[in-house]
Amino acid sequence: IMRPDDANIAGNVHGGTILKMIEEAGAIISTRHCNSQAGEPCVAALARVERTDFLSPMCIGEVANVSAEITYTSRHSVEVQVNVMSENILTGAKKVTNKATLWYVPLSLKNVNKVLEVPPIQYARKEQEDEGKKRYEEQKLDRLETKQRNGDVILPVINPEPHTVGYSQSSLIHLVGPSDCTLLGFVHGGVTMKLMDEVAGIVAARHCKTNIVTASVDAINFHEKIKKGCVITVSGRMTFTSNKSMEIEVFVDADPFVDEPRERYRAVSAFFTYVSLSKEGKPLPVPQLLTETEDEKRRFEEGKGRYLQTKAKRQAQMQEA
Repeated sequence: IMRPDDANIAGNVHGGTILKMIEEAGAIISTRHCNSQAGEPCVAALARVERTDFLSPMCIGEVANVSAEITYTSRHSVEVQVNVMSENILTGAKKVTNKATLWYVPLSLKNVNKVLEVPPIQYARKEQEDEGKKRYEEQKLDRLETKQRNGDVILPVINPEPHTVGYSQSSLIHLVGPSDCTLLGFVHGGVTMKLMDEVAGIVAARHCKTNIVTASVDAINFHEKIKKGCVITVSGRMTFTSNKSMEIEVFVDADPFVDEPRERYRAVSAFFTYVSLSKEGKPLPVPQLLTETEDEKRRFEEGKGRYLQTKAKRQAQMQEA
């Protein structure tokens, strides 16, 4: 059941809270499947979350029903489909709020750097396996491309003007404790995503000064594990605005210094999209983002390209429906 500390001041449940529930469901079913045959015990670790749309808001007092199903397995990874439905327990009304696809890899409990083989699943028809293999190859390629452009950092801006990138950019620093981690001592993917959504929400609220809600999240790529005892810096900046939406780039950098000191590294990256709402829950116009540097202008154009591509896909899906 969704409680006040799960939601914003308007009563809408945080996108990060829902993402955390989605990841927990995926981790349970993946770990259960990977230990379904005799062999070395393991824990499934989140590697990637495909684009996730928030189809309908969830509110305080509603019950979240989360269901997960394994839809494809490769030699070393598991694809999980997760559906989230909200239920008003006073009226019985139900609605789908999220559909997500997640990828997990099984890590040995004896050696956390060892990726184990995944037991195969039985497909109802050959086409399902072929379609799953295609999705596997696509996400593998995208992860490599994303990792190659992960050198950016967010620097503080002195006396920034309103509606500029520097004005709304935000960072959060978090010490990874035992309650954040799996049995292997690495951070739960859901914990990381919740922090990322929190930072992205602050950026969006600073930019438009209104109530904001998560509309969608582009693919979230987990490049490296984050160990217990690390200090993580979650940074977010505005990259693009349309008339009614905002795109925020969020990345997570880890500083391991307790057990094995090493250089700071980029652990996770993603793009979050938010919309601005009135007190009545109606969409509001979003102030135009003011770009000042060549890098900001480049990122704005890249964000515009992602926005137009997503818009075209949605229109095609509506026509098919």
